[in-house]
Amino acid sequence: MVGPWPRAWSNWAHAPRTVQFADVVRARRMTRAFTDAPVDPQLIDQCVDLASRAPSAGKSQGWHLLVLEGHDVERYWNVAFPVGKRDGFKFPGLFTAPVMALSLCDSSAYVSRYSEDDKKSTGLGAGVDAWPAAYWTIDASFATMTFLLALEDASLGALFFAHANEADLRVEFSIPNHMEFLGAIAIGHRSDVEEPRGRSASRARRSSASIIHRSHW
Repeated sequence: MVGPWPRAWSNWAHAPRTVQFADVVRARRMTRAFTDAPVDPQLIDQCVDLASRAPSAGKSQGWHLLVLEGHDVERYWNVAFPVGKRDGFKFPGLFTAPVMALSLCDSSAYVSRYSEDDKKSTGLGAGVDAWPAAYWTIDASFATMTFLLALEDASLGALFFAHANEADLRVEFSIPNHMEFLGAIAIGHRSDVEEPRGRSASRARRSSASIIHRSHW
């Protein structure tokens, strides 16, 4: 953990840093087995506060997080992955996670922001079709990744995954139609039980040399 901030939030900004950011990045992994121990809601709030510092075009801030706890977690799974379909599921420890967070973004926040006087000249306030790229999705992805890193720094496990049955989830949790789903995040304390590895875990990670193109492609 980078610092003692889960135990002393008010002093986090001034706390001595005992672990480097690189260590948090290297330690982060997708967790698929959780204990049922509750997670302090304040801990989630503080991780979201850190995530809200991610880049946001025009500071439009269109990222939203629907946090589900208690019975609401069961409601989520009953819609997204009904009990009758769980036989043989490789990661049953996933259903024990005490917190589910649905990551969403709002394109209208960007259109509205770029309709304001200081951004009007861009023409991006005309509507979502005026945008060359969906920056609401890009920015919310930045925030979601920062959130995952904050959870790791807080010694919490997390799994980001794609939703199933999005239309039904909108109805179940009264999510407005203009909100775009990015994915779900299961959150909790990691189980000591050894979990099966994901199907893609054995794939080699690309080297920086294979990613970087200098001067030309």
